[in-house]
Amino acid sequence: MARKKTFFEESATNNNLTYWQYFNRLLELSISMFEWINLPDSIDKRFLELTLFSEGKALFFEDKDLIVNTSDSGYLALQCTATAPFNVYRIPLRRRAYSVNGYQRELSDKDSVIIWNNYLHKSSYLDVLQFSKRLYNLDRIIDVNANAQKTPVLITCSEQQKLTMKNIYMQMDGNAPVIFGDKNLDLNDIKALKTDAPYVCDKLYQLKTQIWNEALTYLGISNTNVTKKERMISDEVIRNMGGVIASRYSRLESRREAAEQINRMFGLNIEVNYRDDFREADDEIMYEGDSGEGSTKITMVHDERTR
Repeated sequence: MARKKTFFEESATNNNLTYWQYFNRLLELSISMFEWINLPDSIDKRFLELTLFSEGKALFFEDKDLIVNTSDSGYLALQCTATAPFNVYRIPLRRRAYSVNGYQRELSDKDSVIIWNNYLHKSSYLDVLQFSKRLYNLDRIIDVNANAQKTPVLITCSEQQKLTMKNIYMQMDGNAPVIFGDKNLDLNDIKALKTDAPYVCDKLYQLKTQIWNEALTYLGISNTNVTKKERMISDEVIRNMGGVIASRYSRLESRREAAEQINRMFGLNIEVNYRDDFREADDEIMYEGDSGEGSTKITMVHDERTR
């Protein structure tokens, strides 16, 4: 017979599940935000973005030995290690591509291109990890605070009267019009303490939403990170979206620079853009908000900077 989990073990399990829920959601958003155009069929776009997210770099090269028929291109984008020597810009000249199936190949800056995840040449793993920890922590605090509203009364009594008090509480919880107690019930030995746990779920949820929007801003995903009932003028909307757009540049430009190098080296025509992630029509982003006067104002902002 399986051992019943303790409260601590159950809480730890829920903590772990909630953390991974947020981590996987942010990971999925992160690796799906870029649109690779004209990428050879032999390259897995999902694996490329997953590698950039977790390791900060991937190596693009051609292996003609893998070409079996005319439909194969031989191009690959795999995990890699990059070592000295370096050029004057500290870009490693020696590279070794590898895969989990044992495939390896030694390459250089003459026959391969490193695709960096961002201008720091770092992965996004640490940032998403920290956001996930903060989000899961708030989520679990909300659960605890909400559960505290269920039992706001703490009853102390002797061990002999414990069963009697449970029966009395069941009657009270069942809305009994009259509660009968045994004549031997010692009321002097019974104390009721109100826990009076304050309800702060709404404030905690607002904080969690702000942190979630902060994570979206880091990923360059459109979001409304301010709460405002009155209408937002176009300047406020643009300033609010400034952080989102700025966050896109590092990762987007790193990929575009790599695409340009790949195109020059291999004669390809690869492009990479940021996917439309907001309500867009003809490249005009629509922002809708409550005007505070019972009407709705829609502001149109034209933006092609990250297209």
